[in-house]
Amino acid sequence: MDSRKLALRCRELADGKKAEDLLVLDLRKLSSVTDYFVLASGSSEPHLRAIVDEIVEEIRKEFHLNPSGTDGSWQTNWVVLDYFDVMVHVMRAEVRQHYNLEQLWGDAPRVRVSRPRKQTATRPRAARPAAA
Repeated sequence: MDSRKLALRCRELADGKKAEDLLVLDLRKLSSVTDYFVLASGSSEPHLRAIVDEIVEEIRKEFHLNPSGTDGSWQTNWVVLDYFDVMVHVMRAEVRQHYNLEQLWGDAPRVRVSRPRKQTATRPRAARPAAA
């Protein structure tokens, strides 16, 4: 399993559940523990739960992977899903701001997410009159 692909898929799934401030950090040159952090914020306990449940269920279906561990709780407003090479942190904005993982891992490059280009609508061309 390509860890970058997994990290980006986790990010995409969180985005589908309207997670906020999504970020993927590349830790491959900085950590021997994991390759990528996926950071996502949720606005409430049910929102955190929906994000986490979506990631766990879809990664299980698509890649036949379960997190090797889960840490945190809804009450602490921070849940970590450990997929070995990818660690997904889903937390409330105030908890994220307090622990500031982005600053702690400030040397880690941020993974850019390519967005599909919006297709512009094209107008059908008017039929040309036949040459006489």
